[in-house]
Amino acid sequence: VQLQASGGGLVQAGGSLRLSCAASGFTFGDYGIGWFRQAPGKEREGISCIATTDGSTYYADSVKGRFIISSDNAKNTVYLQMNSLKPEDTAVYYCAAVPRYDLAYGCYRLTFDYWGQGTLVTVSS
Repeated sequence: VQLQASGGGLVQAGGSLRLSCAASGFTFGDYGIGWFRQAPGKEREGISCIATTDGSTYYADSVKGRFIISSDNAKNTVYLQMNSLKPEDTAVYYCAAVPRYDLAYGCYRLTFDYWGQGTLVTVSS
């Protein structure tokens, strides 16, 4: 199982970025894919998760209404569209996967088994 996160970069406050998480070595099927972020000196937090079986989604309050998670099962890729970015969104963003996922399991770091490398998002004020 491999996950490749991409799409990070430098953007001004109010701008947008789209992150991609390309998966290989498994078929989405009943996997859950989550996006997490870790800012310097802070814990890694789950910000959005999707159950690829039925497309159900979760958003943390900090990103609700600004970020949109979506899945293209044919491409084994999950996207995170990030709009209205704020300086406090600055962090390294990671995607993660777990099989046999249901949103009832939560969008927590310990729920997920497989992790990609991070992609840095920097939002300037």
